[in-house]
Amino acid sequence: MPTPQEKLNELLIDAAKQNASDLHMSVGRRPTLRVDGVLVPIQSEPQLTPESIEQIISALLTPEQKEKFLDKRQLDFAYNFEDKARFRANVYFQRGYMAASLRLIPGRIKTIEELGLLPILHEFAKLSQGFILVVGPAGHGKSTTLAAILDEINHNRMEHIVTIEDPIEYVFTQDKAIISQREVGSDTPSFHGGLRTILRQDPDVIMIGEMRDSISIATAMTAAETGHSVFSTLHTNSASQTIDRIIDSFAPEQQGQVVSQLAATLVGIISERLIPRLSGGRIPALEIMLVNPAVRNLIRERKIYQIDLVIETSLQEGMVTMNRSLANLVKNKEISMENAELYSLNPAELRILLERM
Repeated sequence: MPTPQEKLNELLIDAAKQNASDLHMSVGRRPTLRVDGVLVPIQSEPQLTPESIEQIISALLTPEQKEKFLDKRQLDFAYNFEDKARFRANVYFQRGYMAASLRLIPGRIKTIEELGLLPILHEFAKLSQGFILVVGPAGHGKSTTLAAILDEINHNRMEHIVTIEDPIEYVFTQDKAIISQREVGSDTPSFHGGLRTILRQDPDVIMIGEMRDSISIATAMTAAETGHSVFSTLHTNSASQTIDRIIDSFAPEQQGQVVSQLAATLVGIISERLIPRLSGGRIPALEIMLVNPAVRNLIRERKIYQIDLVIETSLQEGMVTMNRSLANLVKNKEISMENAELYSLNPAELRILLERM
């Protein structure tokens, strides 16, 4: 009979061997992997009981983490598995029972090319100032894309990169850049506490793991205004929706100033989806919005709904709509039409686009 630690190790090894992105554990179900976006129960494992899952989660946590988890009923943290693999973990309660979700973080940071991203992303790694956002649903490659851009800066520029993450995901190996990675809980007592002091650390490039609220957004825009490159992520579906979300996160009396700041600091938004590939695995589809004078004016005038049209008509500048990206992948026989329609925000427009190609 394996110990809880041995059982945990077996599950993590299985996740790594099957190239899974996530491992889920909840009472009444077998441990389940997410492979190429699809949930796959591990058939060789029994269903988890309240006792077995509590033992496995106890093996995951330090005594301090367990105390915090039992107090807060949920906990985010990073877990290093024998220096072989790193996981971003979330433990929580559901219907009174413990549960856990672990995301496998690859040990090596892939380049923009290796991830199959568009060459225009190299331009974001050259910026000396501005606010750049990578957006999309959870599990669709935002952190991985951000890591690729930051690592390109690391290999090419002598700069100070400061990150605030909860928890730290990709661990960078310093090259030309100095990289200070600060984890909420261990390196700074709180997300907002870390943000308040970030400009005192003489950064050139700032990465905020996630835009959580108006305080983090305001800090990011102020830093971008004062001569820094600022990168972050947001759980939104498109560039125009992202701009609306940012403005709406502030009180009505603050929104005028926010619109002006956003128009002045925003440089670009990358919206990403990972689509099942016909040949296996997943492939990224991207919407790229670059902030040119037309986009800047539309933000200032609060005509956000017109931004999609600017993206569609600015292909020569490197912009691309999500539908065009999906249409190209269908045309190149990388993804199915069914999946393209599933991930499109406007399937009717997608069909028209494909007919014209």
